[in-house]
Parts: sequence; structure tokens; C-alpha cells
Amino acid sequence: MKRTLATASIEEPTRPSIFQRPVWVVVFATTAAIAWGWAFPLIKVGFSAFGITADMTGSKMLFAGIRFAAAGLIVLSVARGSRRSFATSKPSDWWFILAFALMNTTLHYFFFYIGMSHSEGSRAAILNSLSTFLLVLLACACFKSDKLSARKLLGCAVGFSGILALNLGGADGGQFTLLGDGMIIVNAICSALSNLMTRGLSRRVDVFVGTGYSLTIGGLLLIVPGLAFGGTLPRINTLALVCLGLLVAISALGFALYNKLLSLNPVGKIAIFNSIIPIVGAITSCLCLGETFHLKYILAGGLAALGIYIINKGRN
Repeated sequence: MKRTLATASIEEPTRPSIFQRPVWVVVFATTAAIAWGWAFPLIKVGFSAFGITADMTGSKMLFAGIRFAAAGLIVLSVARGSRRSFATSKPSDWWFILAFALMNTTLHYFFFYIGMSHSEGSRAAILNSLSTFLLVLLACACFKSDKLSARKLLGCAVGFSGILALNLGGADGGQFTLLGDGMIIVNAICSALSNLMTRGLSRRVDVFVGTGYSLTIGGLLLIVPGLAFGGTLPRINTLALVCLGLLVAISALGFALYNKLLSLNPVGKIAIFNSIIPIVGAITSCLCLGETFHLKYILAGGLAALGIYIINKGRN
């Protein structure tokens, strides 16, 4: 009897986490991507509602800092309520957490908010998608679990062609600007690098707790210099608070889901879902900012979806 029980115990398979099951990976990654797509018009509407103009750098930092610090506190509260461990592997791990917070939140969104105030929402969404394809390629170089394959290259090429399709007939798309396009590109690089660091974060602390620390610390590191540069929120009204509240929710939900997925799955397989973000960003910008909807958005959405399918139809 004992031998039977022992054999059964040895042969019993370990159930994968819900964040590793294919259907739920698609659901969670798509949810995070759609949420982040909505951030583009919400930030632009928030700037207008709060009375923040393009030259008010301190106010933009303050706006971003409040958003991420609040989101981080929410994530930490949920982690505490669900009895997750707040312990780190060793005291020196706090240096990595601080570096992650700087890259993932402070620098990433400093450049993003500056770029957003000098660029159209749809254009910023297109440029921001560079982080997706950069991350897929960097992950192949950094992680054994992310192997470069013809299918992955094809999926990236198809997905990127969808991003480029958004610029078809781009005579009125504007010209490159350092404060607009340049800042969005630097933000995309920071995003790709911080996503690579997520694996290291998960080895040092519970990934939900680490996400909460990153958002809270990174947010505070935006608030302090924002106030030092004379940042204020010139107008407080219902629309402004609703936009801020929605952006806080997007950050808390998006980062908690996405970082957990990155910690348990091949990075490239998760990163490709970011191809959805510029599509959602372009469509929601049309809805919220009065921009014209073009048929090319349908083409772009189809190509991005096809790229995701190609990369995910087999094992990496």
C-alpha cells in the first residue's frame, strides 16, 4: 500500500500556473495590451483637463508620479491582502529593485509623458510599438527559453508591417521631432530593457510585490523632482480626476498581469501581444480626441493579429 501511494505521489503531474495556461496567457496579455492602448488618449485628455501645457515639465512629472505611486500602493495592498511574501532573497536585492523602478517607471514614463505632450496620440502609439520587436529580439539573445526562429522572425515582420500600415498615406502624419518622436523612441528602449529585467525581479522578490515596489518608488521619484521644478495641477475637476483614476487602474492592472506573465513564460511570446497596443491607441485616439478613423486601421489590426498568431501557434 505504501509503495502504491509513493508511486502515485511521484507520478502526479504538477499543475501549471494559470499564468502559464495558453488560453489564460492570451486573455491576460490581451487585457493588459488593451488597457495600455487606452492610456494614450487618456493622457492627452488628462493634460487638457488638468490644464497642463507642453512646456510644463514639472507638472507632467507630477501627474505621472501621482498615477504610478497610487497604482503601486494599490498593487501592494492587494499583495498584502492575499498574504504574499514581502521578503527579498537578500538585502542587496533592494539595489536591483531600485534599478528596476528607475528603468520601468521613472525613466520610462518621464520620456513617455514628455513625448506625449509633443506628439499626436496615434503617432506616439506607433513609435512606442518599437519596444515590442526590440524586446522579442533582445530576449532571444539573453534567455535560453527564447530561441530565435524563422517563425518568430516572420511573426515580428508581419506584426511590424501592421504597425507600418498605420502610416499608409502619411502625408499628414507630421515630421520627426526630438521632443515628440525622439522621447517616445527613448521611452520604448527603456520599456524593452525593463521588461528584460522582470525575470531578475521575480528571482529576488514575489513579482506582484516587486511590481508594487517598482510603481510606488518610481512614482515617488517622479513626484519629488516634479515638485522641485514647480509642478502643479492647475485645474482640478471631475474629468481630470476620472482620467487620473482610469490611468491608475490601467497601471495597476496592466503591470501586475504583464510582469507575472513575463516571469513565467518566454519573453518573446508575451511581448508580441504589445502589437495590439498601437492599434487600440489609434482607435481610442479617434474616439476620444476627434481624430479621423481610417480603413488602414483595419488592415493594421489584422496584420498585428496575424503576427501574434504566427509566433504563438507553436512552441518557442
